[in-house]
Amino acid sequence: MADIATVDPARIVRRNAVQSRGGPVIYWMSREQRVRDNWALLYACELAAGSNAPVVVAFCLNPHFLGAGAAHYSFMLEGLAWVETDLAARDIGFRLLEGRPAEAVGGLASELEAGAVVSDFDPLRIKSRWRTAVARVLGAPFYEVDAHNIVPCRVASAKQEYSAATIRPGIQAALAIYLNEFPPIPEPRLRWTHDKSTDWAAVRARTGAAIDNTSTSSPPSGERTAAEAMAGFIEHGLDDYAAGANDPNSKGRSHLSPYIHFGQLSAQRLALEVGRADARPDAKASFLEELIVRRELSDNFCLHNRHYDSFSGFPAWARRTLDEHRGDPREYLYTYRQLDRGLTHDDLWNAAQFEMRATGYMHGYVRMYWAKKILEWTRSPEEALKIAVKLNDRYELDGRDPNGYTGIAWSIGGVHDRAWGERAVFGKIRYMSLAGCRRKFDVDAYIRRVNDAARETDGRPRVPFKVPRREPPRATR
Repeated sequence: MADIATVDPARIVRRNAVQSRGGPVIYWMSREQRVRDNWALLYACELAAGSNAPVVVAFCLNPHFLGAGAAHYSFMLEGLAWVETDLAARDIGFRLLEGRPAEAVGGLASELEAGAVVSDFDPLRIKSRWRTAVARVLGAPFYEVDAHNIVPCRVASAKQEYSAATIRPGIQAALAIYLNEFPPIPEPRLRWTHDKSTDWAAVRARTGAAIDNTSTSSPPSGERTAAEAMAGFIEHGLDDYAAGANDPNSKGRSHLSPYIHFGQLSAQRLALEVGRADARPDAKASFLEELIVRRELSDNFCLHNRHYDSFSGFPAWARRTLDEHRGDPREYLYTYRQLDRGLTHDDLWNAAQFEMRATGYMHGYVRMYWAKKILEWTRSPEEALKIAVKLNDRYELDGRDPNGYTGIAWSIGGVHDRAWGERAVFGKIRYMSLAGCRRKFDVDAYIRRVNDAARETDGRPRVPFKVPRREPPRATR
C-alpha cells in the first residue's frame, strides 16, 4: 500500500468544532471534479487512513446554478461519470446527490454516520453560503481544502490585493513550497462497495428538463480528455502563447479554461507540465503568469470582496469617475436581447458574441473589448455589469468563475487597474476601441473565421451562419 500523503495544513480550514465519532469520510466534491492531483481527495484519504475508514465522494447537483445552461451541465455530467468510474476502480464510493447541499450532504453524513466531511475551497458567495449551511447541520468534523490554487488563497494574501503587482511577490516566493509533485492516491484501508452505479442517462434527462437550453455547444470533457488537451496544447500551442496573448487568430490558445473551471484539470499539474516543457522561455513565462498570478488574483478578489459582481465592489476612484459620467450621451443604446443576439453596429463585437454563443469560448483580449463596449452601450455601469455577467455566465463554458467576475470588474469597474485619461461615459476607466483592436490583430480575419466556423444551435440543425450587419437607430440619453 502507498504511503499516506500529508496535505499541507495551510490548505486546510476547519469549519466546525464537532468531534469525530469514527465512520466513513465523505469528500463533498464541488469545484475540483477530478480524482488525480486533488489535495481535497488526498486529505479525505488521509483522514480515513487515520481511523481505518472508507472514503465516499459525494457531488451535489443543483440544476439552477447561476444561470448555467444545458451545455455546462452536459460538460460537467460527462466528467462526473468518469470520476465515478475512476473512483470505483480504487474502491472509493461515489454518490450523486440532488437538492440543497445542507439537506443533501447533511443527510448523507447522517445516513453513513460519517466520521468527517471534507469540502473544496471556492471563494464565490453561493459556495461560501453552502459550506456555512452544511457546517451548521453536520454532526462530524468539517474541513475545507484549497485544491484549486497552487499557493493556497489565504496564504497568498490575507487581504484584497490592489493588483497583480502587489500579489505577485508573495505568490512567487511561495511557489518553492507549493509547486511540487502530487503524491499518488493511496489504496483505502477499508473498501467501499455499497453503492450501485449512477444512472447517468436518467440524471441527464432530469437535469435537461429543468434548465435553460442555451445555444452553446459542449466539447468532450472529463479528466482524461483534459489531460489530452493539456498535452496537445503544450506540444502544438505553447510556443505561440506569448505572441497570441492579444490575437484571437493565433494558434497559441490553450482552450483549457473550461477544464480548470470544472476542476477536471489541476492548475498545479498544468504548471508542472508547462515548467518541464521544451518550449520558448517567454511563452512559458507568459502562460504561467496568467495561470498562476492572474488566476489566483481573481480568487483573492472574490474571497475578500463580497461585492465582486456589483458596482459597490469597484474601487473608490472608479465608482467616483463612473458616477461623474452617468449623464453622458451614449451614441448607441442596446437592450439585453439585442446584445444577446449580437445585433449591434459593431461587426467585431457581434462576431465575439456569436462565437461565445456557439462555442462557449471567447479569447481573453476580445472579451475585454466585449465587456467595455457593453459599458459604452448601456444606460449605467450597473446595467452594463449585470448584462455582462449574465451573458458570460450563460454562454461561456468557464463562466460562473472568479476569473470571469474579475475580468468583467476590470473591464467595467477598473478593478486591478489604474485611472487613465478621462473621456465620455468611461470617465477614467481604461478605454478600448475598434481601431486599437485592429492594431493588435487582423479583425477582418477573425470575423471571417467566426463566419466560417461557428454554428447556431437554438433548437435547429447546426448550420453555418453569417455575422449580421445591422445599423440600429442611434439612441442618446
